[in-house]
Amino acid sequence: MRVYKFGGASVKDAEGVRNVAKIVRMETDELMVVVSAMGKTTNALERVVELLASGKEEQALTQWVEIIDFHVAVMKELGLQPGVDIRLQGEIPYDPSLCYDENYDQIVSMGELLSTQIVAVYLLKQGMSVEWWNMPKLLRTDHTWREAKIDDETSRSVIRAGWDRPARPRIVVTQGFIGGTEDGKRTTLGREGSDYTAAVLGNYLDAESVTIWKDVPGILNADPRIESNTVLIPSLRYRDAVELSYSGAQIIHPKTIRPLENKRIPLYVKPFGDPAASGSRIAEDGIGPIDIPVYIWRKNQLLITMRAKDFAFVLEESLSEIFDIIHRHRLKVSLIQSSAVTISVCVDNTRFVPEALEALKEHFDVSYNDHLSLLTIRGTTPEILERAKAGRTIMLSQTTRRTARLVVKES
Repeated sequence: MRVYKFGGASVKDAEGVRNVAKIVRMETDELMVVVSAMGKTTNALERVVELLASGKEEQALTQWVEIIDFHVAVMKELGLQPGVDIRLQGEIPYDPSLCYDENYDQIVSMGELLSTQIVAVYLLKQGMSVEWWNMPKLLRTDHTWREAKIDDETSRSVIRAGWDRPARPRIVVTQGFIGGTEDGKRTTLGREGSDYTAAVLGNYLDAESVTIWKDVPGILNADPRIESNTVLIPSLRYRDAVELSYSGAQIIHPKTIRPLENKRIPLYVKPFGDPAASGSRIAEDGIGPIDIPVYIWRKNQLLITMRAKDFAFVLEESLSEIFDIIHRHRLKVSLIQSSAVTISVCVDNTRFVPEALEALKEHFDVSYNDHLSLLTIRGTTPEILERAKAGRTIMLSQTTRRTARLVVKES
């Protein structure tokens, strides 16, 4: 069997759903089809959560109705009957007694539930053997809202049992990004978590391969929206893929590789607009290191510098305390640099940062710079590095033999 994952761009409209059907029809083996929310639906649902949390119920309802209307329009264009073929939720699943993050998971998860029902019913009406799976009832997680951790033992047992039953159809359509707790609450696995879902399912079901269908030719050596003359990387090792994704490459979720590497399952990244193209293959067998420079931008960064108030050696006496605060406040560290009395960390500038800064200020003198980006160059040379620095304000740099990392002011 194989696992196919389709992101939001591949199902952004009715034509995208038709294209998914065309790709799925080309495959004769058993398929687990993992689908993200349609287009920018996740962003729109996040806006609903923000408006409700701010007490702007009428604006939130207007946004919600727009989201439902968008999906209804897609259904009608595909010849599906809203409310008959697919059940629609009229009320926003919001509970003011719950915390922001728990409400986030209940509301934002609706995007995947809607998109997968549309895809599953459309495939069924095209004559394919299809079943829709409700992943929050199958993929068991803890209660870490917005970044839930999967209970592998329970999830593997339930999903394996569903897959192995004799009467199951050839194709299963299900959601990426979401799971559920033992007490029936929906959870999310972190933004872009659909890739991770596909990898986990591939691991549980001993898939022959996992394919992520994207709106790019495969894995490129730079973001084509930023750099011109990008080059396709046809094959790379698991370890290189992990490093690229952790540095900020947007092609795959950082947690995707481990479940696949553990069972040596190859991962393909292919363009949904050209299914016959070879794309990129991530595996280990017979693949050498990447032999071209790779440029990775990680946007919206914050550089935090901490100094011990009594001029103590910060690495010797305070490192565990600093990283305990970073962990408790869910900061994503992308770079670390230290001296005798200071330590600097570059982190994603998320909504968790203000509370983390206040906690750090209780123990350290803290300063920070925002509006930054982190540029990682794999396969750098002195000439490449000089070109990268030209015309930019460099806040911090680290260079090894093959990799350069520059924290720069966003222009």
